[in-house]
Amino acid sequence: MADIVIEIGGETFRASFEEAAAPRTVARFRQLLPYQDRIIHVRWSGEACWIPMGERDLSIGYENATSYPAPGQVIVHPGHISGVSETEILVAYGPCCFASKAGQLAGNHFLTIHQDLDRLARVCRSVLWDGNKPITFRAA
Repeated sequence: MADIVIEIGGETFRASFEEAAAPRTVARFRQLLPYQDRIIHVRWSGEACWIPMGERDLSIGYENATSYPAPGQVIVHPGHISGVSETEILVAYGPCCFASKAGQLAGNHFLTIHQDLDRLARVCRSVLWDGNKPITFRAA
């Protein structure tokens, strides 16, 4: 059963929270729902798209952090902690090593898209070639 519906450029995906592994991150993200923004393709991380959130302080630390999210995993980097990169959300659709211009980063894996990963890859590749797309996260 999905906790979240994610819409990217008109395509819909269902995702589940990683509540046991990242409880603080999940609780904070629930407070942001519904969340709308634009998603763009990463520059250094491989096959992923990201949502830059600038200086936004989510007041979360690292938990369930990874530098290598698998396809369908959604991670958040709490930028204010590292001082190296801004706060951002990353959606992996293929091989990925989360990084910035300053080097490798880690982000909290808090949400997972389990189905339609081929379609997710098509949508995210279209972000690469065609430009940013609107993205919405809402409760299922």
